[in-house]
Amino acid sequence: MTDIVVRSSLLDPAAQPLIDGLVSEYDGRYGAASRPGGARAEIFRYPVSLFSHPLGDFLLLQRDGQTVAGGAFMSHDDETAEMKRIWTHPHLRRQGLARAIVLALEESAARLGYTRSYLSTGFRQPEAVALYLSLGYRPLFDTSADPSLYRSLPFEKHIGERAGQVGTTPIYPPAASFEEATARVTALKTGQEAKIRDRLASHDASAA
Repeated sequence: MTDIVVRSSLLDPAAQPLIDGLVSEYDGRYGAASRPGGARAEIFRYPVSLFSHPLGDFLLLQRDGQTVAGGAFMSHDDETAEMKRIWTHPHLRRQGLARAIVLALEESAARLGYTRSYLSTGFRQPEAVALYLSLGYRPLFDTSADPSLYRSLPFEKHIGERAGQVGTTPIYPPAASFEEATARVTALKTGQEAKIRDRLASHDASAA
């Protein structure tokens, strides 16, 4: 049994198990109607070029030639990389595969000069919350509050040259209702997406 981490892309046929696995996981936990176009639309929300050097990366963990885990990151700014698409085959969990992928992504991001890792997970994914806490990620939400009043649970961790430093991003309070939390997350993601796409456009323009 041999495990290797390889650089890939969402368009690579080898990434199909990850895509299908994430769609099944997200739509199963939250419902296909929980977001426009379901989980598949969210997975392809951003241009695939955001997940490749020099702005990002996309890694697959393969066991004997089969994709069993994977993940990616994209650029928020010069300091922050956002981890995305973290997945492990459901029959192979609790073997440290997700941990290996996150650490490999952190190392890749640090090599590109990022000093802060940011990520978020859904309120119905306690396993992911436990994983990120075990890896030293700092929750940017009140862990004693009902997670549905956040809907999306954000974390941060310093990496690279700032590894070990404690984050200072303020922890924000829960919403008053699930509906308010949904509206807040939608607004946050819309703002983040605009900045991320502007960063990609600026990078493409400078590279032309």
